[in-house]
Amino acid sequence: MQYFVVMIDYGRRGREAIVDPEITRREVVSRVASGEYRNISFIHEIADTSVEDITADILGEAALPEFVATAADIQAGDFDHIRDLRKHERT
Repeated sequence: MQYFVVMIDYGRRGREAIVDPEITRREVVSRVASGEYRNISFIHEIADTSVEDITADILGEAALPEFVATAADIQAGDFDHIRDLRKHERT
């Protein structure tokens, strides 16, 4: 039998271990990526009698790709900002 334990830390309010034998690794990654699981202390994979800490692996899989702004995007943002300033000027 294989299952995952996700430990959520609520600070002063304590901690909660989410254990569901029917949840898959893909579902854990999905819940982390969607933000359903936040403030994760650790994620353990339990298979038969072994326990493995897979926190870094799951967080890495759930990370959203970073988008690099191009020069055109920065210039467009500057033009939008100047337009907004003009729109809100006192006349």
